[in-house]
Amino acid sequence: MSSGKSSSRILVVDDHPRSRESVAAALRASDYEVHAAASAVEGLAYLRSHACDVVITDLQMPGMDGLEFIREIARLGLPTEVLMITAHASIATAVEAMRYGAFDYLEKPFDIERLENAVASACAHRDVKATDDDSANETERVIVGNSPAIQALRKQVALIGRTDETVLICGESGTGKELVARALHDASGRRGQQMVSLNCPVLSEQLTESELFGHRRGAFTGAEADRVGRFELAQGGTLLLDEITEINLGLQAKLLRVLQERTFEPVGASTSIEADVRVLASTNRNLQEEVERGAFREDLYYRLNVVPIEVPPLRHRCEDVPQLVRHFLAQANQRLGGPERCVADDALQVLVEYDWPGNVRELQNVVTRACVLAEGDTIAASLIRPWLGAAAASDPAPCEPTTEQDVTLAEMERQVILATLKRHDGHRARTAEALGIGLRTLSGKLRSYGVAPREKHLQDVA
Repeated sequence: MSSGKSSSRILVVDDHPRSRESVAAALRASDYEVHAAASAVEGLAYLRSHACDVVITDLQMPGMDGLEFIREIARLGLPTEVLMITAHASIATAVEAMRYGAFDYLEKPFDIERLENAVASACAHRDVKATDDDSANETERVIVGNSPAIQALRKQVALIGRTDETVLICGESGTGKELVARALHDASGRRGQQMVSLNCPVLSEQLTESELFGHRRGAFTGAEADRVGRFELAQGGTLLLDEITEINLGLQAKLLRVLQERTFEPVGASTSIEADVRVLASTNRNLQEEVERGAFREDLYYRLNVVPIEVPPLRHRCEDVPQLVRHFLAQANQRLGGPERCVADDALQVLVEYDWPGNVRELQNVVTRACVLAEGDTIAASLIRPWLGAAAASDPAPCEPTTEQDVTLAEMERQVILATLKRHDGHRARTAEALGIGLRTLSGKLRSYGVAPREKHLQDVA
């Protein structure tokens, strides 16, 4: 969708009729197409059948609140930006909202101008992200490298992808197992359907079961509405179970039954649903060792290990580092804007010689950080060497620290934000866009650093 007002569709979700209609009326007067819903459940029903550029939701609502609503939007992969409105402002709430995908956070009272600016920014960000998503199909999912190991991996993906068999993707953290899974999906006959993933380590046993199979309202305490599980979301497509060793033995038995019988029951349901899903699983552990120590079911291991793929660590394909650096450099330059950064020969040599315990993910992070913090358009070895620890700190300058391992994550974040702000000449909107965060989030962080002006008190739109 275009970010032009006349073609941008907005959904306003609020259980208070006066507030809901005030926001909707203000945006309609600004020539947006606006729809309203009285609850998160009603909003989700609308979003399942209508594409929206922006969702504006209240935080405090009966049943499903605003945070849970945002989590559902993210879980379902609905392509929209979310603005949260609340009179119950707190740093914790703002962080939680941003964590689950909110673009910005509006605190009551606010005026119409603030609302319009936030919606316009969200629409613009939606357009940029949609363009990036289109190009990601061609660039982000490319398995980069020409080493023998990567050439062999590409051949495996091409051969295995065309089948419908279960695949176990093994490899160290950061090697690109999810990228391989997406390549398998794209090479399959299911590529026109969804690929759904579940990050197994982040959920409790009860939540994992609900995420996998869904649940019915009242199935357990807190189950206030029906939930569609990942198996049902992935119908006709592919389901990736990321780091599958984190699923406990009880759930492993239920998962085995689904793989064998190709049916499942949502928690609290009495009828079965057919599972027309191709399952891919990934792990950074040795599953045979996990079986031997009783942490993983042997029968499930054999059921998953129909076709195994081993993703090589970066230290086993160091000849791919220059190509990977160019790939990540191009991505960072496009995302950050400003002058095109390049990597000096001595810096590239440092990157090639490092053993990369964090694999490709670590390399990507280092390249991105260097693009943000480089003062000129050339990334020198002296900038990146300290980040790689003692292994890469040969011949440092006398006054140059040999390691930055004691620098906190918060301090590194501060450095990146301030350097990006400087690169964009203090323009906060462009800085927020380059960092991929909302303008209000950036303003809050800058305020905490003592470099942002205090915002004036705004009037309530209602």
